[in-house]
Amino acid sequence: MKTVLITGCSSGIGYHVALGLQQRGYRVIATARQLKDVERLKQLGLESTQLDLERSESIQQAMDWVEANSGGELFALFNNGAYGQPGAIEDLSRDLLRKQLETNLLGWHELTCRVLPLMRRQGYGRIIQNSSVLGLITLRFRGAYNTSKFALEGYTDTLRQELSDTNIHVSLIEPGPVRSRFRENAFKAFRDNIDVKSSPHREIYEKVVLRLSSEDKGDDPFTLGPDAVLHKVIHALESKRPKPRYYVTLPTYLFGFLRRLLSTRMLDRVMLRVSSSEHK
Repeated sequence: MKTVLITGCSSGIGYHVALGLQQRGYRVIATARQLKDVERLKQLGLESTQLDLERSESIQQAMDWVEANSGGELFALFNNGAYGQPGAIEDLSRDLLRKQLETNLLGWHELTCRVLPLMRRQGYGRIIQNSSVLGLITLRFRGAYNTSKFALEGYTDTLRQELSDTNIHVSLIEPGPVRSRFRENAFKAFRDNIDVKSSPHREIYEKVVLRLSSEDKGDDPFTLGPDAVLHKVIHALESKRPKPRYYVTLPTYLFGFLRRLLSTRMLDRVMLRVSSSEHK
């Protein structure tokens, strides 16, 4: 039975991928930041341990547990645990940006570096990184998240090149809008950390807060369920030659195409229109 380690399994993509792979016959180790979520995952029949990507000690303890309970073998790592810190670039403190990168990039790096010696010893492995359409293009007021995902794209491309002479395959998954608690958590991060009243973007912020505070938020027209990501993860795990990149949702295909087709200024115009429609 092949063992897969997944981060960020409390809800959304990580949760559904963990259950989907378990049903497919994989041995899944589903991790979460909070102990209450670890216990809930265990009740669902998943092996689970606590892993907080912001804390090196937590990563080390989790990997010690994984190595002890897997016999030192690990077929795949699905780096998924992440969050979005909204806000204009000029409203982000250094600490806020650092916190975003600690979870969305540096924690993944540390975990990956703990996993790689296991995969090298066994002679094979799969590393799958859950990126975003916002690792391909940018939207206003998502600067921290854009930065983390653009950095992840470069990081992962480099890692794939460095492992090209091994049997360790590295893939990126790039979802657009997927049904999860991501927006709910991002809205909380915005309210907790952004000083709306002092911002030059106050008027736009207030419109967004009003819209997101309404009871009927609805989904974007092209939103898919997390099963769409599960399908790509399965291919990355089971294909003899997994793809370097997997697009998920129509917006990712569209913006990936436009990024190659349009000049930087033309793409800026398109993305400003998209952003403006969101902030009405």
